[in-house]
Amino acid sequence: MLSEAGFEIHPGTRLGRVHYTVADLERMVQFYRDVLGFRLLWREGDTAALGAGERELLRLTEVPGAVRARRTTGLYHTAFLVPTRRELAHLVRRIIELQVPVHGHSNHGTHLAMYLPDPEGNGIELAWDFPREVWPMRDGLYLIEEAPRTGIDLGELLAEIQADSAPWDGLSPETVVGHVHLHVRDLDEAERFYHGVLGLGVTLRSRSFGAYFFSAGGYHHHVGTNIWHGVGAPLPPENATGLRYFTVVLPDPAELDRVAQRLEEAGIARAPSEEGIYVSDPSGIGLLLTAA
Repeated sequence: MLSEAGFEIHPGTRLGRVHYTVADLERMVQFYRDVLGFRLLWREGDTAALGAGERELLRLTEVPGAVRARRTTGLYHTAFLVPTRRELAHLVRRIIELQVPVHGHSNHGTHLAMYLPDPEGNGIELAWDFPREVWPMRDGLYLIEEAPRTGIDLGELLAEIQADSAPWDGLSPETVVGHVHLHVRDLDEAERFYHGVLGLGVTLRSRSFGAYFFSAGGYHHHVGTNIWHGVGAPLPPENATGLRYFTVVLPDPAELDRVAQRLEEAGIARAPSEEGIYVSDPSGIGLLLTAA
């Protein structure tokens, strides 16, 4: 039983890299590098790391015979958050020019989002945040009913490039993993873990939408959870492509120790790693907890 009520994760907590199992490493590297402007940071054996500037955003490990699993728990999408509207405009223009298939786009009130799959079906959200003062949020909650419910005005967005004709040479070094959105097996179970144990704040709790959102420091969401694959969705098989883990970055080792103690009090299994602590959420989704 947990000994501390009202536990809150440090407001400076953020997300780090995501790590995928892939079936075709070369194809995936080419897509993220040559289409979306990621930088190949290193490649060793069956694993490659890509990012922006020197920041690693995505790690890919090839597993021979890996296959895509459907209707399971796991990744819905990873949001790669760019620092300016102009950066998002360049990515959108590149998608248009290369005729990359997309799933759609949206103005969420908190951010603009373009959705597309990578070559192995992992969801991608290319995002840019509006200033916090205009977010449709009240008392820490995302007011989904007050969101614009519209797509991106692509003409207005692409006009950002006309206003600044400087060439685009890949992702800005300030690009980060903004959030991950996950298919889970049960929303209340997810809340007990992400909010009750880890101490992320609840920013959306919508049964009708089938999703709960969680964040640190009042952000609109660092972790989204949904039951769109069905309540009780199964774990993917061991040979599945997709998310291995996502990374939660605490500000310093003391904060990592504080969260580790919380996990111990909750009786949640932890595996030490060179970078921090590895745990799984109740839906079997991996998290690497580390210190900045």
